[in-house]
Amino acid sequence: MLSRVLSAYVIGIEAHLIEVEVDISAKGLPHFSMVGLPNASVKESKDRIKAALKNIGFRFPLKQITINLAPADLKKEGSSLDLPIAIGIIASEGIMPLNSMTDYMLAGELSLDGRLKPLRGVLPMALEAKRLGLKGIILPAESAAEAAIVDGIDVFRMNSLLDAIEFLGGISKKEPFTIDRHAAMTEGSLYEDDFSDVKGQEHAKRALEVAAAGSHNVLMIGPPGSGKTMLSKRLPTILPPMTFAEALDTTKTHSVAGLLKSGQSLLATRPFRSPHHTISDVALIGGGQTPRPGEVSLAHHGILFLDELPEFKRNVLEVLRQPLENGFVTVSRAAATVTYPAQFVLVSSMNPCPCGYYGDNSRHQCTCTPNMIARYRSRVSGPLMDRIDIHVDVPAVPYKDLSNDYFGEKSEDVRHRVIKARDVQLNRFKDDRIFANGQMKTRHIKKYCKLTESAHSLLDVAMQKLGLSARAYSRILKVSKTIADLDGSASIDSHHIAEAIQYRTLDRDQF
Repeated sequence: MLSRVLSAYVIGIEAHLIEVEVDISAKGLPHFSMVGLPNASVKESKDRIKAALKNIGFRFPLKQITINLAPADLKKEGSSLDLPIAIGIIASEGIMPLNSMTDYMLAGELSLDGRLKPLRGVLPMALEAKRLGLKGIILPAESAAEAAIVDGIDVFRMNSLLDAIEFLGGISKKEPFTIDRHAAMTEGSLYEDDFSDVKGQEHAKRALEVAAAGSHNVLMIGPPGSGKTMLSKRLPTILPPMTFAEALDTTKTHSVAGLLKSGQSLLATRPFRSPHHTISDVALIGGGQTPRPGEVSLAHHGILFLDELPEFKRNVLEVLRQPLENGFVTVSRAAATVTYPAQFVLVSSMNPCPCGYYGDNSRHQCTCTPNMIARYRSRVSGPLMDRIDIHVDVPAVPYKDLSNDYFGEKSEDVRHRVIKARDVQLNRFKDDRIFANGQMKTRHIKKYCKLTESAHSLLDVAMQKLGLSARAYSRILKVSKTIADLDGSASIDSHHIAEAIQYRTLDRDQF
């Protein structure tokens, strides 16, 4: 008898429909055959299913069993097909109606005693089930909260294979599992850190406010212990709150990577990823023999922080150029090409010199020669530096700032100004397929960056006196436009240009 069960397989961050066809024949010698490009982990499901059926009181049929995983040209990996294959075998044996499962998508890994274990990538599966117009999706109980965030699809939680058999066979009834989406969004958007935790560094705080308002990439330069990491960790708290669509995108990526906590339904805080400088290019960009999202994709809609930027391997830093330019990563392999989203703000930090104390003579004497400093800086390539709009000095905090009782602005107050500036940019770029000043190309700069006469004069003097490069020119215009947006000004004035020039530390040949 032939049965057909619907399931899904995740490639990249998108789920694709899999039809599990099971045919059981009493003719011939007992044989178990699985076709449709299953890998070793899928083929091993036979042993898991056989033990699970025995331990819940069913007998594994000693017949000719043929299982087809369609489409046959798509390689299948993982253990999520255990449940649909087991249900297909049960249905083909006539234990349940053949049409009882055609309106549902099933996914789940079986343990030997028949329990269902949680899965990765459940959220993309639920979205695919909704797109296909199915009645519902049947999942392990621990994975249901993640799928229930999708509106318009019923999610049924199952603790075991026996629960699924009884539900699909009409023996027991279950109510769809639901969650409060508004509560999940509210509870998931709380940050533990706050900008007011940082003592001093008002200049650096202002630079990060500008970066958040215009989605500009930032490089902070300062000695060890000056607060670069502390400032970076608080940048997500002043970015605009995530929309539900952004939270769904971010959750999909983390779900595929298996990083969601048990029972977590939504990731509503902007991610902050801080990989160690020993990371490989594959771990940063994504890929591998079985492609998985890398750090740039896990930072989607959030912050990627690279501490001690020159310590990263050159080839690792070079792979950042595509996601910084395009907002996505394409990983090509012989079997398939996978695309991951990667729209993030790059925040990086570095010491001013190899020893870390250049310009900080009040605490330590720098021991580096000019050649050593030049070699240290050259570890970061020009093309990557071209994609960083803001360079800001973060000096050591003096004792009087650390010991006083003054606390700076709270993140909520800074965020209010950032949201106001972002709204201006969203309205400005509504027809340009970009959403922030940091994404402007040359044609956008020419169209939107209108300078007053005094601003023209100041920029002319700065270019000549400070020896600024052509790339610094466009960066200054983009940053100054963001400063003008924060100021509520339609045009770029001289004081906007003056502040933007301050954020080009590495272009002044100070080393």
